Amino acid sequence: MLTIVSLWIPFTIIASLGQVARNAMQRSLTGPLGTWGATNIRFLFGFPFSIVFFVVIILATGDKVPWPSAEFWPWLLLGALSQIFATGLMLAAMNDRSFVVTTAYLKTEAIQTAIFGFVFLGDHLTVLKVAAILIATIGVVVTALRPGTTRNIASVRPTVLGLVAAAAFALSAVGFRGAIIAVPDVSFVTAASYALVWALFAQTSILTIYLLTRAPKVLSDILGLWKPSMLAGFMGAVASQFWFLAFALTAAANVRTLALVEVLFAQAVAYYSFKQPLSARELSGIALIVVGVAMLVAV
Repeated sequence: MLTIVSLWIPFTIIASLGQVARNAMQRSLTGPLGTWGATNIRFLFGFPFSIVFFVVIILATGDKVPWPSAEFWPWLLLGALSQIFATGLMLAAMNDRSFVVTTAYLKTEAIQTAIFGFVFLGDHLTVLKVAAILIATIGVVVTALRPGTTRNIASVRPTVLGLVAAAAFALSAVGFRGAIIAVPDVSFVTAASYALVWALFAQTSILTIYLLTRAPKVLSDILGLWKPSMLAGFMGAVASQFWFLAFALTAAANVRTLALVEVLFAQAVAYYSFKQPLSARELSGIALIVVGVAMLVAV
């Protein structure tokens, strides 16, 4: 039977689907806009949609939301800044490497999220959940590491970018969960949406100011590509809304481990959109991911 607490499972799956779609859209915009221009579209065009979501939720719940507390801001800024950094690294890695392989490296964030969540938030996981995270993470590594790849600077760079991006995404997940928990006396839906609005506001402000001072032409290029950017921003806002809802209900490590199903979705995108074939090694890695995710949901 589906309970309120267990809603984090469908929330995470929906968010993963939205994120794969958004990543694919952002990847196609990296060429004309550059890494940071493509990064900014998820925030700049996602922010208005987050406000719409928040207004609808407030009208539906009648919650009265206080001004952000002193405890709220450090968590929010940790999440917001880490996510900007991680997104930029992710897009840079995708420029250098397969879409699926980059996604696989990014998913090593699950085990890092478990560590950061325990250290910073005191999120405790059972032995079986830790085992599930490890199995799924091994599956990601098996999927990503292909034998016979030339070990030169060109191949090492996207690997390092992907792994560092994963660490930054792990910190952002912990930061956002900390911000959501710091919103008092409202429903989990309102707390999640409230944190999302402020997160996108901070991210949009920071990155837009950066582009205005360093690359003003990029902003005009973004506006010139407003149609695909709007769609990517909408998909990003939808994905973020469901990520935040999931973070409000359970430990960030649970959410980010279940999010490994994104590798499966990315395989489908790569096959149909980028014509990237599926190897036997990737199939074995996917099998481990499925086992780990199934264990996580079952325990």
